[in-house]
Amino acid sequence: MTRTWRRWQDWAAVVIGVLTLLSPIVVSTTTAALWTLIVFGVLIAGTALWSLAQPDSVASEYVHAVLGVLLFISPWVFGYADMAGAAWTSWVAGVLTVAVGLAAVPAAQAEHRGGLAAH
Repeated sequence: MTRTWRRWQDWAAVVIGVLTLLSPIVVSTTTAALWTLIVFGVLIAGTALWSLAQPDSVASEYVHAVLGVLLFISPWVFGYADMAGAAWTSWVAGVLTVAVGLAAVPAAQAEHRGGLAAH
């Protein structure tokens, strides 16, 4: 029996995604930084909702980690590393996304195997 909508790591990823999505309201951005933060915020929050709805999906947790890495490197890739607010938002949100994604992998694997993991 899977326990949906309960894993704290996925709720944390929802919050990280929403804050990333909304961060251009309070930090200076270029067009590239604006759209990077919006798109990654939506993707992170959306993947977190996927994880919450299907807690036995191990793939969704690895997708979090990949999105976090991509968000972390995006200031250099899209040329906004010199914009402190947008860059630091990407770096911090990226690291936190990787951390919560990887922290949820053992619980997702246990759910996938049919056992109940500690939540």
